[in-house]
Amino acid sequence: MDTLLNRIFQAVDYKQGDDIVIIDLRGFSPFVDYFLIATARNERMAGAIVDEIEKVAIESGAKVIGIDKSKDSGWFLIDAGSVVCHLFTKEKRDYYNLEGLWKDLPQIEMPKTTNF
Repeated sequence: MDTLLNRIFQAVDYKQGDDIVIIDLRGFSPFVDYFLIATARNERMAGAIVDEIEKVAIESGAKVIGIDKSKDSGWFLIDAGSVVCHLFTKEKRDYYNLEGLWKDLPQIEMPKTTNF
């Protein structure tokens, strides 16, 4: 499994991101391999998760291409190259329903570890 994806998944889980879904875009998109979608309980928590994702991406040698953590948007985006993370508040995740838009693509199950 992709090391960057695994590290980002563990970071989101460690910072208590909820309902983590990974969509496998390999073979479908020439620009990104995975979408990681998760929910934060509030915008402050989302900011902490975004910071942790950025930290582990850089530690993994990935170039963080862009981060959008606009206040009050409810949707935070982190482009770490092969992995693009979409972090939402519950209301915005339900509204945008990215899983529904990409429902025909496979999802990847990741094991949670206690050693982050």
